[in-house]
Amino acid sequence: MLRVYRYILPEVDSQLSLWKAAAERIPDAELRTQALASIAAKQFHCQGGAVYAAANLSMRHVLIPLIVAFQTISDYLDNLCDRSTSLDPQDFRQLHQSMLDALDPSAPLHDYYAYRQEKEDGNYLNELVKTCQSCIYLLPSYALVADQVRTLVSLYCDLQVYKHIRKDLREPELQVWWDKHHSRYKQLSWNEFAAATGSTLGMFMFFLAACDPNLRQEKVEHIREAYFPYVCGLHILLDYLIDQEEDLIGGDLNFCSYYDTLEVTVQRIAFIAQEAREKILCLEHPRFHRMIIEGLLALYLSDPKVNHQQQVKQISRRLMKNSPLTRLFFWINSMYIRTTS
Repeated sequence: MLRVYRYILPEVDSQLSLWKAAAERIPDAELRTQALASIAAKQFHCQGGAVYAAANLSMRHVLIPLIVAFQTISDYLDNLCDRSTSLDPQDFRQLHQSMLDALDPSAPLHDYYAYRQEKEDGNYLNELVKTCQSCIYLLPSYALVADQVRTLVSLYCDLQVYKHIRKDLREPELQVWWDKHHSRYKQLSWNEFAAATGSTLGMFMFFLAACDPNLRQEKVEHIREAYFPYVCGLHILLDYLIDQEEDLIGGDLNFCSYYDTLEVTVQRIAFIAQEAREKILCLEHPRFHRMIIEGLLALYLSDPKVNHQQQVKQISRRLMKNSPLTRLFFWINSMYIRTTS
C-alpha cells in the first residue's frame, strides 16, 4: 500500500492529466464532452487498475501508461455508448474494435467512428490505442498471455454491445449470450457472469504477468482460473452497486438491480468475494491479490456515492463487517479522498 500511495497514484494522476489535456483539444463538442466526463467521473478506475504496477515497480514506466490508456479507452467508450447519441450495435462494435486493436502492436488502426455522426476527435482514440500498442510491445512475455487477454476483451466488447442497445432488446440479447456460456459457470446467475465480463482487472493482471521474462503457461492458466469470474465479478458488481441511483436516473442497465432483496444482494456479493479470496491462494504472492480484493471492497465502498444511497450504505457495512483488512483499507482510502478533494 505504501508503494501505491507513494509511486502509483501520483503517476496515474500525471498520466490522466495528459489525457485530459488531449481530450480538451477534441474538435467535436459531443466527443469532447464525453471524453472529459469519463476522466472526471471515472478516474478511480485507473487508480484501482494501476495498483497492479505496484507488484513490479521496475516496470511501472510501462504498466502505468498501458493500464491508464487502456482503462481510459474503456471509460470513454462506455460514456459514448451510455450517454451519447447512438443505439446502433454496429456502432458499438466498431467503437470497441479500438480495444482489440490496442492489444496487438502490429494491428492497423481502424475508423472507429464509422457508424456514428460524431467523428472528429483530433486523433484522441487513435493515440490511446497507439500508446497501448507501444507499451505492450515492451512486455517480454506478452505472447504467452495474448490469447487469454483477447478472450477477456472480446467478452468485454460483447457485453458493451448487448447492454447498450435498445432497452427492449438488452435482456433478450444478454440471455442468448448467456446461453452460450452458462454450462461453464453454473455457480453464477446470468447477471453475475455479465458483470464479470465487464471487468478489466483480469487483463491488467495478465499485463503484469507478461512483465516476467520467465513466465510459464501453467501460471497463465492459474491466473485465468483465479480472476475469471470471481475477482472480475466482484469488481463490477461493486461498481454497479454504488451506481444504482445514477443508472436508474440515466435509464442504464444495472446488474445489481436483478437481485430480489437487499439480503440476496449481500449474500451473493459476499459469496463471490469469498470465492475470490480462495481462488487467489493458487497464485504466486497471494497476499498481493488479497490486497487487491480487500482494496476493491474499500475503494468502492468508500466512494462518496455510497453516502447518498441508504440501502447501499447498509450493504457496505455488512460486507465490511467480517473483514478487518477491508475496514483498514476503507479508512486509508477515505483519508486519501479527503486530502485530495
